[in-house]
Amino acid sequence: MINRIFLVIVSLLLMSGCVSHTTKNRSPQMTPEDTQDAVAAVAPAMAAYAERFIKKDLWNRPELSRRDRSLVTIAALISRNDSAELPHYLNVALDSSVKPAEIAEIITHLAFYAGWPNATTAALVARDVFAQRHINMASLPGENVEFLPLDKEAENKRATMVESNFGKVSPGVVKYTTDALFLDLWLRPGLAPRDRSLVTVSALVTAGQVAQVPYHLNRAMDNGLTQTQASEVLTQLAFVAGWPNIFSALPVFKEVFAGRNPA
Repeated sequence: MINRIFLVIVSLLLMSGCVSHTTKNRSPQMTPEDTQDAVAAVAPAMAAYAERFIKKDLWNRPELSRRDRSLVTIAALISRNDSAELPHYLNVALDSSVKPAEIAEIITHLAFYAGWPNATTAALVARDVFAQRHINMASLPGENVEFLPLDKEAENKRATMVESNFGKVSPGVVKYTTDALFLDLWLRPGLAPRDRSLVTVSALVTAGQVAQVPYHLNRAMDNGLTQTQASEVLTQLAFVAGWPNIFSALPVFKEVFAGRNPA
């Protein structure tokens, strides 16, 4: 069965007209090489910086594996609804041991954290990349999976906090936060909890949603992301999300690190 979640994301948004202007006008002939050639022609200094700082330096820094850098970058591009760079970095991810099923899970996860339209754009791009690489999309994970174990104590604490703060403000949001996210999405086994947290933090930083970062960064570190790796996530994101978003996130990361390492 073809991945039902991909189909739902794509079909619902195409029917409702919510697919972004970028996706509608994305040329099917556009390739990563075309994009690179365009940058080199129009902004040659930018192309030189990319070669010098991103390709030859950033991606070779030892603080974060190439696989993790791929996850961070894909999450950031989905968060930005960037269909120009995404094909290249999906291929980089697949060449860096990220599985097609993990990419499917990242897109599904970020439908909730970056918005359905952005995830739909990513699904359309990923479909083309998967087809070009002859990936069997019928094998991608669907809705029915065996969930990971639930930490009932932590979930009860989270649910109680959200209900007490926002239950009267928007009971619908509170309901779906529990039912769709924390009792379902976060328990799907196709993406390791650490990696699920990693893409969430990356998407939030890219979108400038720093108020949401402390909870998810702490969760990421509880799930195994080290402080060194978390620090390097910001370095990787600087070139995708832009320096202002990173400097907005730096104090938040600093506070989380301090809270986990009291003097």
